[in-house]
Amino acid sequence: MNPAVNFLGELEQVTEHWSPQIVGRVNDQYVKVAKIKGEFVWHKHENEDELFYVVKGRLVMRYENGDIILNEGDFHVVPKGVMHNPQADEECWIVLVETVTTTHAGDTEAEHSKTIEEQLAGRSFEIPAR
Repeated sequence: MNPAVNFLGELEQVTEHWSPQIVGRVNDQYVKVAKIKGEFVWHKHENEDELFYVVKGRLVMRYENGDIILNEGDFHVVPKGVMHNPQADEECWIVLVETVTTTHAGDTEAEHSKTIEEQLAGRSFEIPAR
């Protein structure tokens, strides 16, 4: 049986912005925590939706045709194939739910990108074949 995971406790351990850490797996979905601040990069995920849940702070999900503002307790699903750019003026704590095949910045090279192996950070979740 898997132990209980506390999102706040996991987020308190995150020391680097834009560095998601995988804290769980549900079927073919990873559950990740991250701290973000500033602007990431415009990108899209051709085949995967992404769920962003704001634990603390405020997140602006920028789209080419307008922005979605998320406050504490809000979640938003970014549809697959849609260009987006997460942004937080102040530090924001988030939970992400993404398929195990989702790359950090989609098809875009980004300074902050982390591989799945880096996001696992010593955890024992199985990495799927690609």
